[in-house]
Amino acid sequence: MAMISEARNLFDEWIAAVARVVDAGVSRYARRPRIVLSEQAGDIITVRMKPAGKGPALRDLSFRLSHGRPNPPLPADWQAAFRGSRVEMLIRPGRVLLRSLDFPKQAEAFLDGMIRTQMDRLTPWSAEDAVFGWSPPAITANERIELTLAATSKREIEPFVQMASDLGAESLALFADVHTDDGALVTIRLFDQPLQAAGGRRLDTPRILRGALVSAGLLAAACLLIAVYVGSNLDSELAQLMHRISDRRAALRLGPNGGSALDLLAKRKQTSPSTVVVLEALTKALPDGTYVTELRIDGDKIQVVGMTQDAPPLIRLIEKSPQFARATFFAPTTRAPNEPGERFHIEARITPSFGPGT
Repeated sequence: MAMISEARNLFDEWIAAVARVVDAGVSRYARRPRIVLSEQAGDIITVRMKPAGKGPALRDLSFRLSHGRPNPPLPADWQAAFRGSRVEMLIRPGRVLLRSLDFPKQAEAFLDGMIRTQMDRLTPWSAEDAVFGWSPPAITANERIELTLAATSKREIEPFVQMASDLGAESLALFADVHTDDGALVTIRLFDQPLQAAGGRRLDTPRILRGALVSAGLLAAACLLIAVYVGSNLDSELAQLMHRISDRRAALRLGPNGGSALDLLAKRKQTSPSTVVVLEALTKALPDGTYVTELRIDGDKIQVVGMTQDAPPLIRLIEKSPQFARATFFAPTTRAPNEPGERFHIEARITPSFGPGT
């Protein structure tokens, strides 16, 4: 439980730091009027405005705070000017506690954490109950850094925060003019936070950041689940595709009856007619003086059309060849007056070129 609590505290501190950076960026680059207040002796506050553009500036005013409200009340034009503006207030030195500090030079990058952890020892308040800042560090001759810490309690500045918030200011920054040990006058920022959005609603940057982080986490989890689901489907489809490829390769290696592809090719060669062998056998079977004008081979059937002196003996001559069988006329034999012989039409079956018995 202690580890969870520590992790939660670290997360909250990180959120707060990021929120301060975001708010500072928005406050720096947003164009809006800037109102400067200065606390004088006798709790008198003077106010003057620095317009965002070239608009007219209002006349300076002075008032006192009574329970967090200006007394006398601000005129209507000043109340309108406060809405959505950035308020910068210089508080009197009497409200600020000063401490001179020095640290090793190597600690310059960690000043915020080091000062925050020692706040209850350096001031009457804890880090959660105080607002504080420090002057620019100065490096001494013995390789150490010196600075002036300025701090005050949050209860001390509550009236100023209430006034700026009630008037609709967008943000409030509190400063203090202090004299360092070397007599220099420096302005230290003690407090700088947004109060309201431009539309008048309070801008909760930490809550927005938490929501954004939660949304990003949910989106990342959803993307991860989708990736796992899609990846699983792709793996399944890839496995099926590889299985089909293996089956196809096996089918190429084996025939329908389990024979190899080479056996199938050999069997097809033995059972299929060879055109070259058919032509050679036909040339040997036909007698001299016989001419072939048409030759068609369709599967295991051959059809021959040509001219000869005596057509009937061709049937016997063709059947004598081991490459042919069942020779017959598929059309009548004719003799034209202008032709030197008879036109025959013979059809026969082809015996496989390399089949059994050849």
